[in-house]
Amino acid sequence: MAAGPTNTAPPFRTRLKIWIAISASPPSLIPKAKDHQPSAEESLPAPKANAEAIHFLSTLEQEELQMLLFSETLAMVSDTGEPQGELTIEVQRRQNKDEFGVMSHCLFVHAFSHGFMDKMLCGNSLLGYLSWKLHVMEQHSQEFIKFRVLPMERKMTLVKQDDQLTMTRSVKEGEEVKTEVTFIPGSSTTGFISEAANLVLLRVMAWRQTVPSNARFLALDTEGELCYSTYQDLGFQKIQVDRQQVEVFIVEQTVHSVKGIPNSCQFYLLSDGHLAKRIQVGSPGYCLITQMPILREKDEIEPRPVFEKKPLVWEEDMELYSRFVDRKEELRLSHSSYLRQHPEAQALISDFLLFLLLRQPADVVTFAAEYFGPFAKRHPPTPALRSSHRPSPFRSLDPRDPLH
Repeated sequence: MAAGPTNTAPPFRTRLKIWIAISASPPSLIPKAKDHQPSAEESLPAPKANAEAIHFLSTLEQEELQMLLFSETLAMVSDTGEPQGELTIEVQRRQNKDEFGVMSHCLFVHAFSHGFMDKMLCGNSLLGYLSWKLHVMEQHSQEFIKFRVLPMERKMTLVKQDDQLTMTRSVKEGEEVKTEVTFIPGSSTTGFISEAANLVLLRVMAWRQTVPSNARFLALDTEGELCYSTYQDLGFQKIQVDRQQVEVFIVEQTVHSVKGIPNSCQFYLLSDGHLAKRIQVGSPGYCLITQMPILREKDEIEPRPVFEKKPLVWEEDMELYSRFVDRKEELRLSHSSYLRQHPEAQALISDFLLFLLLRQPADVVTFAAEYFGPFAKRHPPTPALRSSHRPSPFRSLDPRDPLH
């Protein structure tokens, strides 16, 4: 990872720390972001996702993501093989109302687990709404550990509002609650991958069987600090799932914490995005799939068949020739029947042909128009002496004549 920026970089976030107990002041007393001016101690350099990460997110398409909508369940197992709990991950398509009240389709991610850690009950849950480019719209996460002396519970909420990301974190230890509100400008969240988006992004990498090379995304560490997140291709491996050998694609995600040590997790993914195994580096337990799912395959679009055009010789086709003869006879009988019912048509045609043959004009169309013109209902009657109505070549002596 490249060296971080110097301290001269402009501030990228404003943090409000509110420490409250159970009976503390109501939420209405919490100041808004615009009312708070960050101090020099609160100004931190802004990490930025690189071009490779931003380009990979820009290639995501809705049609591809719709192939990754399914639910899966894995068993939580200790390092000795003893069952410890269960992990369920579900990705669906749902509708979400934005800050302006407009409903739109988006990705809905629901993940939850419950089990035991050193014989103490623990669990976590995650609800997230994402755009089709994996931009976080809203996310709620919660985790708890039932310690015997001092039970601990953590909650975090991410909400996109007014071109900024509002993060609310609260930690409950016993009866005391500590709450922290952080406002992150939208310009600083380009390439940001939330916990919910990470689950979908891993399925995309498994579906494509590739990891973006040298991509550096943004994520939140365990302290809620914006930091870098990278993915590494660890290749393919055969593992045992439900009494059969299957090939998995291994991706390692590392969250490079700002203050702490990097946190890495390895994901063993089937070809369609199902999670076969999950290992938290440094943790004694892991998650493992117990039943082989029905793998989805990419639809291969076959090319359209090409049919060569052949000349149609209908005279040689017995069926077409038979239809032609039948239709010809049908028209002949229909025409004969019509002429028998209207003998005036036959007489009119005969007179015209006789007149045509006697005159033999050069322009047959004009001759026919003049012949049948008097039969038109809206046509004015033609005078018997056409020559008397022809325009005179001489100038008229009548003063009322417009040509005078």
